[in-house]
Amino acid sequence: MSNFRRITQGLFLLLFLFLFIQTESKGNDELGYPVRLFLDFDPLILITTLLSAHAVAKAFLLSLVVIVLTMLLGRVFCGWVCPLGTLNNLVGMLNKRRSPGTTPLRPPLGKGGERGVSWHRVKYFILIGMLASALFTLQPVGIMDPISLLIRSFSLSIYPLFNYAVRSAFDTIYAVSPAGIAAVSEPVYTVLKKSVLSFNQSYYNQSVFIGVLFLTVLGLNLVEKRFWCRYLCPLGALLGLLSRFSILKRSVSEGCTECGACAGVCQGASTPDVKGQWKDAECYYCWNCDDICPNNAVSFGFTGKKATPAMDLGRRRLVVSVLSGIAAVPLIRITPLGMANAKDPILLRPPGSLAEKEFLARCVKCGECMKVCTTNGLQPTLMEAGLEGIWSPTLVPRIGYCEYRCTLCGQVCPTGAIKKLPLQEKVKVKIGLAMIEKGRCLPWAHATPCIMCEEVCPTPKKAIWLEKAQVRDRKGKVITVQQPRVDLELCIGCGICEAKCPVLGRPAIYVSNVGESRSKENQLLLSERQENERHRNA
Repeated sequence: MSNFRRITQGLFLLLFLFLFIQTESKGNDELGYPVRLFLDFDPLILITTLLSAHAVAKAFLLSLVVIVLTMLLGRVFCGWVCPLGTLNNLVGMLNKRRSPGTTPLRPPLGKGGERGVSWHRVKYFILIGMLASALFTLQPVGIMDPISLLIRSFSLSIYPLFNYAVRSAFDTIYAVSPAGIAAVSEPVYTVLKKSVLSFNQSYYNQSVFIGVLFLTVLGLNLVEKRFWCRYLCPLGALLGLLSRFSILKRSVSEGCTECGACAGVCQGASTPDVKGQWKDAECYYCWNCDDICPNNAVSFGFTGKKATPAMDLGRRRLVVSVLSGIAAVPLIRITPLGMANAKDPILLRPPGSLAEKEFLARCVKCGECMKVCTTNGLQPTLMEAGLEGIWSPTLVPRIGYCEYRCTLCGQVCPTGAIKKLPLQEKVKVKIGLAMIEKGRCLPWAHATPCIMCEEVCPTPKKAIWLEKAQVRDRKGKVITVQQPRVDLELCIGCGICEAKCPVLGRPAIYVSNVGESRSKENQLLLSERQENERHRNA
């Protein structure tokens, strides 16, 4: 059974990697079913999004499958499906100092021989704090949800690093190798570009930071195997609570001699070798204990037993976890960026994004929208949207503009934080407005002809128009230039003018989020209703 489980884990990991690689533009504006399939089956995101945004995408109903399977079969998702759990298993194989489950992290003995807080309980406290925060409209789950963490880490760090390394290796071969070797490597490179390499090389802010965090999660397996899964994973904690009701149970016959063989292979460190200390909620149903038992004393079967008693988290610690989750909401939101009139003016959300408050209540920071961005313009935020918005997407036009005929970011968003828009509607959505800094603009400040921003403007009727003007250079010579101006009604803030501006460093034209379609307050031009109200109040 263990071999069958390993094969299943490998197949799900390969499925994850296949869908991940396919989640990118192939030259058109349509995707198949992307890697968000794994997020759609994530019940933790379903629950927290329902609590924080009071709505969920229909696709998340698939997560009910995982809930039902867990209540029938136990934590089989952790042991058989989760791609991060499989990677933890693979890295844990490098840990030769300690067999899994033999010496799990345990607190020292207290008075009367009883132990304090078990490290297993930490993930339950994290889960409780997250649910309490979500109840008060904060969406913290994307930071530690294993599927979001894995997709974000791969999208923004690991996969770009892999692409860069492979491309650099072949560039080196072409530069230094004889022609014969280069001729052999060319077909290999062609196959890689058509299979596992990204269509374009992407670069992301914070890729090193995000990559180091991910490698730390994997590196913890060298401290103790499946450290993340045992002690930190909030999804594992949720599934552990649901597994109490499973009808597939582990049973031990009287033939057990407590030899400890099962403890040496237990992935969840659920103390299977000590009678009376079996942690049912920590079992991943890997069947290792059944396979290794020398006396065939361990077996799994469907029984009519009642749900196992819940792990005693301690009333005080439970209350502290709830209060900590609630207290996190105002602590995170009291920064100036939480005020509507103090929002970072260059925080540009993808087209179709909900109003900022609802956007943050739904966004799980998975990074899929950034991965599929055809120009690499979508980047993860750090503090531009406050601590609540860390790693959420923002458009950085100087890196890449919003492609006029692209709707991919709305297609991959799992929670509806970015709406899926038809192309005819998307091209009308305002991300913001372009602003001209005359002191840096060549025609305005330096008597130098330039019409780049007008030329690249993609709107059918140009949102940037030119006005002829006669200016004098330093020698007094009269020069006719065309000075750009922005039509505030037509500009959609796509940022291509900023991306293509020839002025190096800080461009002469930039996009501000003022005028964005998703906000009624963040407007430069008053609506007719606002204008009438102003006249009435005057």
